Amino acid sequence: MDVIFASARELAQQIRSRHVSCREVMSAFLAQIARLNPQLNAIVAKLDDDVCLALADTADAALGAGVSIGPLHGLPTAFKDLEAAVGFPQSKGSPLFRTVMPEADSVLVERIRRAGAIPIGKTNVPEFGMGSQTYNTVYGTTLNPYDRTKTAGGSSGGAAVALAAGMLPIADGGDLGGSLRNPANFNNIVALRPSVGLVPVAPSPIPFLGVSTKGAMARSVADVAFGLSAIAGADARDPQSWESDPQSFAAPLDRDWRGTRVAWAIDLGGLPLDRRVRKVLEVQRQTFEDLGCIVEDACPDFGNVNEIFLTLRTWASWTTYKDLLAQHRSQFKPDAVWDIESGAHLTGEEIGRALVQQGQLMERVRAFHEKYRFLVCAVNQVPPFDASEPWPSSIDGVKMENYVAWMKTAYWISTTCCPAISVPAGFTDDALPVGIQIVGRYRQDFEVLGIAHAFEQATGFGKRRPPGV
Repeated sequence: MDVIFASARELAQQIRSRHVSCREVMSAFLAQIARLNPQLNAIVAKLDDDVCLALADTADAALGAGVSIGPLHGLPTAFKDLEAAVGFPQSKGSPLFRTVMPEADSVLVERIRRAGAIPIGKTNVPEFGMGSQTYNTVYGTTLNPYDRTKTAGGSSGGAAVALAAGMLPIADGGDLGGSLRNPANFNNIVALRPSVGLVPVAPSPIPFLGVSTKGAMARSVADVAFGLSAIAGADARDPQSWESDPQSFAAPLDRDWRGTRVAWAIDLGGLPLDRRVRKVLEVQRQTFEDLGCIVEDACPDFGNVNEIFLTLRTWASWTTYKDLLAQHRSQFKPDAVWDIESGAHLTGEEIGRALVQQGQLMERVRAFHEKYRFLVCAVNQVPPFDASEPWPSSIDGVKMENYVAWMKTAYWISTTCCPAISVPAGFTDDALPVGIQIVGRYRQDFEVLGIAHAFEQATGFGKRRPPGV
């Protein structure tokens, strides 16, 4: 078995059945990390190899003693550097937090540990997770393994690259405006942005924001579902979380999609879309039709979704970071300053209006999904861009007004709170990955995983590995 590119689900089963030891698995991933991480810079704050191997030995001993184990037992993992994890720094990509050592785990980290995964480090992020380009002054820039001059995306960029390059079997991430989907799309892997509340987000300074989520990333849809079986479910520390059965995500994903109505709107009704992305995605309409779906041109009325999202995002940024910015302005990147200060002058009336209008948007989308079970669109409006650029300044000749404007196909969907998945959909003529986004009905995450699995099996693009990996 090729350990480093084995499915996480299969690898966990092989460990449980004692066909492979946790030490053997750890050794294989450590060798891949040693070979590739110095160039790609995906995993940061890594433990020494001897410590990692000792943790694997402890996991093997637990198996030998017949101790009850979790579904991820023995799988190496690295937590996203925005997550609080005891024993690891939580830099958030900022020099202001370079030496911060959390005293307690986040709920997400707590669940991954309880599931038996072996933490070996953190995965790199943009400063404060702001923007879908993973670079910071603490650890540097994470590079795309398909073209090492290109961006990895973000904010879960380190996690996406670690998966694509075979340095981890499964990973965690979070998504406000696209931070799970964008890097998955750029690195030819899979990530589901779950329905808001499926995976607890705690601790959180603003628990009722209604946009941010946590989720799993992997090299296949089945492995994303496997990850969700370990991290989904309500927790009292997140008042937005809701009761669900995590084990339901371990069920088979295969089903018949004949007669399923799918809305096709790859540019969400006219957003600028790079011609290379459009070329890749347009041919995939036939894939859904070949699955038996009824595919029609249709798009929900997104109304003033841009104002809603930016109001909620910048208000949250201002509320969270205003005091830190006042004290350490010179240590913030310019885009972070813009993001935070854009929320400074918002009035209560403006914030309230955004929340009301978000509710109206969610109702329009709910009604849309009564006819169309799924909406299919682009994940990113551009293919991976140069790693030296902070963000794309224009798309197909249209100037971008700020550092998140190029992410509208992702953050418009975020505002609906619906589940959305990024699945590999092909490559540009210059061999850059392009994913497709499938959006489902609120709290119908398993349905989204199911049709994404069917698309994945029909196309096979996710099996293509980066050169030299």
